[in-house]
Amino acid sequence: MITKEMTLEEIIRHYPQTIPVFQKFGLDCQDCQLAAFKSMDHCAEFHDLDIDLLLAELNRVASTA
Repeated sequence: MITKEMTLEEIIRHYPQTIPVFQKFGLDCQDCQLAAFKSMDHCAEFHDLDIDLLLAELNRVASTA
């Protein structure tokens, strides 16, 4: 399960199938130099995204693979 405390790098490493979800939300996390250091919560806040919606979509995709 993906949580808001996980780093972007951790999510992408464990669930590479989530990359299109990040892109759908306008995030190029796989190319971000801060991906290893920033939590999902921080990323959503910084980019003014709904964290609950983003996490729901990430977890939906992560659970199907």
